[in-house]
Amino acid sequence: MVKNIIRIDGMACSMCEAHVSDAIRKQFPDAKKVSASHGKKEASFVTETPADEATVKKMIDETGYHYESLRTELYEKKGFFGLFG
Repeated sequence: MVKNIIRIDGMACSMCEAHVSDAIRKQFPDAKKVSASHGKKEASFVTETPADEATVKKMIDETGYHYESLRTELYEKKGFFGLFG
């Protein structure tokens, strides 16, 4: 699994975070762990494969916020037994 992290400029409040999170869920219905933070100026979500950058840029730009960048990192699901490893 892959964690997709989007840098976004223009989010100013929790409603902005909700707007971006809703756009991610609509564009990527299978996304997990969707979150956004106006303080960090980023949003993230987990998918099976890396998200297409052009699709992400278009999605963010259509929300009225400014897409800055997309980076991905390997995501490992942490379960109860991960605490003892």
